[in-house]
Amino acid sequence: GWLLSLMDNAAGLTAARRAKGRAVTVAMDGMVFHQPVKVGDEVSVYTDIERVGRTSMVIEVEAWRRERHCEDSTKVTEAKFTFVAIDEQGRPRAVEPE
Repeated sequence: GWLLSLMDNAAGLTAARRAKGRAVTVAMDGMVFHQPVKVGDEVSVYTDIERVGRTSMVIEVEAWRRERHCEDSTKVTEAKFTFVAIDEQGRPRAVEPE
């Protein structure tokens, strides 16, 4: 759950920047665990916007770990998160084109 939370937070920050405002998670797809994360590992999370619709965005997220005393990183999991931009009343709103 901790790693999923990190990934959702990272994707949420990316979605909020792209939406220029609030965005909420509506789905998470394709979660694949490749390797475990161990206590003491450094974890890095990377995001990439895959697709932007009228109100929604799909954000690809990868989590990588680096053992404390090593230089090599290993991808531990990946998933796609879907976010919807919302207004002050919590209703979907349009995402501005870039």
